[in-house]
Amino acid sequence: MRTLTRSVATAMAAVTMTAVAACSPPEKETEASTSSAATATSAADLGGLDALIAAAKKEGQLNVIALPPDWANYGAIIKAFGDKYGIKVVSAQPDGSSQDEINAADQLKGQDTAPDVFDLGGSVATANTAKFAPYKVSTWGDIADSQKESTGLYVNDYGGYMSIGYDSAKVPAPTSVADLLKADYKGKVALNGDPTQAGSAFGGVQAVSLAQGGTVDDVTKGVDFFKQLKAAGNFLPVDPTSATIESGQTPVVFDWDYLNAAESKKLTTWKVFVPENAVLGSYYNQAISKDAPHPAAARLWQEYLFSDEGQNLWLAGGARPVRADAMVKAGTIDKTTYDALPAVTGTPVFPTEDQSAKAKEYLAANWAKAIG
Repeated sequence: MRTLTRSVATAMAAVTMTAVAACSPPEKETEASTSSAATATSAADLGGLDALIAAAKKEGQLNVIALPPDWANYGAIIKAFGDKYGIKVVSAQPDGSSQDEINAADQLKGQDTAPDVFDLGGSVATANTAKFAPYKVSTWGDIADSQKESTGLYVNDYGGYMSIGYDSAKVPAPTSVADLLKADYKGKVALNGDPTQAGSAFGGVQAVSLAQGGTVDDVTKGVDFFKQLKAAGNFLPVDPTSATIESGQTPVVFDWDYLNAAESKKLTTWKVFVPENAVLGSYYNQAISKDAPHPAAARLWQEYLFSDEGQNLWLAGGARPVRADAMVKAGTIDKTTYDALPAVTGTPVFPTEDQSAKAKEYLAANWAKAIG
């Protein structure tokens, strides 16, 4: 399971997408484009999208890392990209974390097996910008300034909101976080991991803090709630998985809405609820390695992920694509799937890195004492 979250602001720019395209260049120009792909900051630098596609096909391979196939529809996305462009996608350490991606880039630098691209939580992305190559995708204008590094070193792509997933056949539908303290939920409420280590669990504590009148940086009230949950016998110290959910071992789970929504496809009684007074949002970042062994394929991958097709594939996985607002206005979003996302009402909160750092410091000192 991926373990690191990131934070962003909510606004999305509403600018019509413009694709950069050009006629295929002669073979010599294509070779030149391939060799210069490592310094290209846009498809235009290589002569257009067609030239980028030609250069990527010539490389023939893309190395990705830490992309679980059942995480936000990555399995389908990888297959679709490979089928569309005839490029072999080598996926390493599918269950790795954001930090594992950076470690692999360091360890494999200069080798053909090094990762070409990254999918990272915010704290890892901002701490490693020296390892990234700036690149602006063709749909750059659809992405708000608050959701991208100004030169394209890293860009928000997909995300969602903290939610409560529950088996409606085993527990009553919660209408608030406070409901989970009731006897109906005895021995049934789980966090997805340890919040001092796992991003999903950390987000769960932040969201509960909001619900209890606290903040995302001062999570005292969130920790106190879980202490009460344990005292009531309702906290379940089991890391949830698809297997524990389907077996009924973990009937209530705090997790990102796109991960909880994915379980609904496996268990028809599994429902997803986002409390209106605890709307905590998080997105993941895309980045290109400056040492990518396949620099053209790396840039084409970014173009694909931020295209209408790629963004709708995130949506099919229950994730909220960063270009959603612009695509709704342009009529290019999969409206049926978009309308089926878990309902969200209330004011979304996207923690800054400083806010999350304060919360992590408090959890490191107090979580084990409250729950242990």
